[in-house]
Amino acid sequence: MVSRSYSNLLELASVDSPTFGRGEYPLGRGEKRFPRVKTVVGVLSELDDENNHSVSSDAPSSISQERIIIVGNQLPLRAHRRPDGGGWYFSWDEDSLLLQLKDGLGEDMEVVYVGCLKEEIDLSEQDSVAQTLLETFKCVPAFIPPDLLSRFYHGFCKQHLWPLFHYMLPLSPDLGGRFDRSLWQAYVSVNKIFADKVMEVISPDDDFVWIHDYHLFVLPTFLRKRFNRAKLGFFLHSPFPSSEIYRTLPVRDEILRALLNSDLIGFHTFDYARHFLSCCSRMLGLSYQSKRGYIGLEYYGRTVSIKILPVGIHMGQLQSVMNLSETALKVAELKVQFAGQTVMLGVDDMDIFKGISLKLLAMEQLLIQHPEKRGKVVLVQIANPARGRGKDVQEVRSETISTVQRINQVFGRPGYKPVILIDSPLQFYERIAYYVIAECCLVTAVRDGMNLIPYEYIVSRQGNRSLDKALGQNSSSPKKSMLVLSEFIGCSPSLSGAVRVNPWNIDSVAEAMDSALTTPENEKQLRHEKHYTYVSTHDVAYWAHSFMQDLERACRDHVSRRCWGIGFGLGFRVIALDPSFRKLSVEHIVSAYKRTRSRAILLDFDGPMRMQSSWSASPHTEAVTILNSLCKDMKNVVFLVSGKDRAQLTEWFSSCENLGMAAEHGYFVRENTDAEWETCKPLSNFEWKQIAEPVMQLYMETTDGSYIEAKESALVWHYEYADRDFGSCQAKELLDHLESVLANEPVSVKSGEYIVEVKPQGVNKGQVAERLLDKMRKKAMQPDFVLCIGDDRSDEDMFEVIMSARSGPSLSPVAEVFACTVGQKPSKATYYVEDTSEILRMLQGLAFASEQASKNAALPSAKPPIISRE
Repeated sequence: MVSRSYSNLLELASVDSPTFGRGEYPLGRGEKRFPRVKTVVGVLSELDDENNHSVSSDAPSSISQERIIIVGNQLPLRAHRRPDGGGWYFSWDEDSLLLQLKDGLGEDMEVVYVGCLKEEIDLSEQDSVAQTLLETFKCVPAFIPPDLLSRFYHGFCKQHLWPLFHYMLPLSPDLGGRFDRSLWQAYVSVNKIFADKVMEVISPDDDFVWIHDYHLFVLPTFLRKRFNRAKLGFFLHSPFPSSEIYRTLPVRDEILRALLNSDLIGFHTFDYARHFLSCCSRMLGLSYQSKRGYIGLEYYGRTVSIKILPVGIHMGQLQSVMNLSETALKVAELKVQFAGQTVMLGVDDMDIFKGISLKLLAMEQLLIQHPEKRGKVVLVQIANPARGRGKDVQEVRSETISTVQRINQVFGRPGYKPVILIDSPLQFYERIAYYVIAECCLVTAVRDGMNLIPYEYIVSRQGNRSLDKALGQNSSSPKKSMLVLSEFIGCSPSLSGAVRVNPWNIDSVAEAMDSALTTPENEKQLRHEKHYTYVSTHDVAYWAHSFMQDLERACRDHVSRRCWGIGFGLGFRVIALDPSFRKLSVEHIVSAYKRTRSRAILLDFDGPMRMQSSWSASPHTEAVTILNSLCKDMKNVVFLVSGKDRAQLTEWFSSCENLGMAAEHGYFVRENTDAEWETCKPLSNFEWKQIAEPVMQLYMETTDGSYIEAKESALVWHYEYADRDFGSCQAKELLDHLESVLANEPVSVKSGEYIVEVKPQGVNKGQVAERLLDKMRKKAMQPDFVLCIGDDRSDEDMFEVIMSARSGPSLSPVAEVFACTVGQKPSKATYYVEDTSEILRMLQGLAFASEQASKNAALPSAKPPIISRE
């Protein structure tokens, strides 16, 4: 589906369209220009455009075809300047993952790309280039000024994010450098430019948006702010570090919240996902749930789904290169070059995380420990150019060259070099030829997001007729391969037949190399068969198709939810709520309050009435005064419901004569200060405490920061001050332990927000509401006004009771019911207020209305009816 802006772009692009040859698309100087919608130069602040509000698509869709907008740092294109300097010609970059994933999206899915070009385009040519790319490739280029691009990519991405996400802390200026706020602003600015480009083409009610990698972490926030119901997926292609590493990032919360503005977040491995979830727990206080195989984070009423699936390779592309005659010729050439020798192969980028020097040291150790392998084993190390730049790249290259020279000097001899370093660029078919002749592939990166080299090696070793002929082997003979993989790379978990190593342990890597070379042939065949079955079925198309299925599932309830955007800058987030959920205004409830004659008011104390800015649990002085005013109104029955014990409540609210109170979540109840405390059920036998308390004591002693709260009717284990992850883990264990030992006792064991509680069965705040409404009905005081305010999970029982009572005999047929929670969140309540200060203002408005009514009643002419409490 296309938006009006996109339709306009297509119309512009179709005017005087030039005809191009297949695969390459030239662009001349004299063509019509594409009008730039937004060009941003310089650095933007983190503040939003406050005039932007959530909108739907601005034009009816005329196309029924599904559409996805794929956003990456770079477009899957190659750009070449024409020899005469008269323009550009473009072609698809067949090696780009963003292009390859189209195979998994289906033929009926229209794909639009948004990203940068690898080449710098002069300002005067940008409009015409953009027009041609849109028309011919459905690509929308983001033109970034060179200085801003350098600070974005080589600055924040490569100096801060990339090292940190590979576990390198900036402990000194030489290790990534200190955090630079100006580089962060450049990063935000570039993400904003990308957002503007997406907005030019998106039809938000219909299109999916799939964002790729760490370059665009904050893009989901910009898109979510503009389109609250946008269908956003994000996939991270790098590792996600543990919380101990990630928490050192000064903008950690901004990035986490930006990612949580996506509907689906994808990771290569469970480790990466687990680290992300741990960061959300420790820094944002969010917990995740796993249901029917899906992991989800509840974030302001939205469920952010987590996807764990490693990317695959493009089988068709790889096999097509394997079928080239050049590949077979190169294999034959290498077979002659390494005749009588066993080849081990390493293919890595020349950067500090690929562990090339560790691999070379392991090779040296292998030759020292196994002299018989000298002259027979060769390590071919292909070093691809580094993607970044800087002092560290030069240091790695110098160390690699010097180590290779030393090994060759010590163990080499005429006609034999134990290590062959290839640091010049190779054609893809040449690399495949090295895969084909290598008996073992070594990947010893100290940290890597995925690394598809082992996948390419496995498919290449499967071979084909022409390659088998070049090797001089029978095509029907079983294939074999061996892998030595670092346990710190993303593909390691999926290749269970590989020899896994700790790359820092040189001796262990050397042993693994020897083991790979001496493994029996039938075992090599079995390992290869297992790996090839996995790699060939879990290719890039499978990965893309699976991600899209989950993205569609994650977005399917968008239409049925009401959405509100809250927060400023990168703290922006969307709250998704039931359509009937709305804010309770003071004017609305006061108006209803004045019209009614019999009122039931239930107030939770533990959150709404307590001083939030103090360590003290005592109530607001103002709140006590307001409660007193409400209790003096003979039309009101006011009940305070709390988890606190009855002695504490008695002390705090002794001045409120007509205030009803329920202590310990309703186990103890008192109708007013003159009445005696009653239990909601016959007195229980509390012998179960002798069983539960020692168990809780054990967990308290082993969980630093936890404590036990002993109530008359319940025992509560608190862990809000403990380590989030460990406390949560211990809480689950404690819950299971208590349920087991108390299985035959008349108690319920429940977990709440940082608590595990044991209490008598059937005790909850809902019972308090039922009891109050029932007593008022028996006294012929059926309420025509009910207000219930709470802020946590335990209050949902009260909301459920009063909402269901509307259709029963407990309430007046014309009763106005206000079930109100604090904060915009999923709830059984139908109303919300923003915070506790709004509750006090609202109650103050009701108290003022009662005082005014009382004053009017004191006048001689005013004789309003009075309903007796008796």
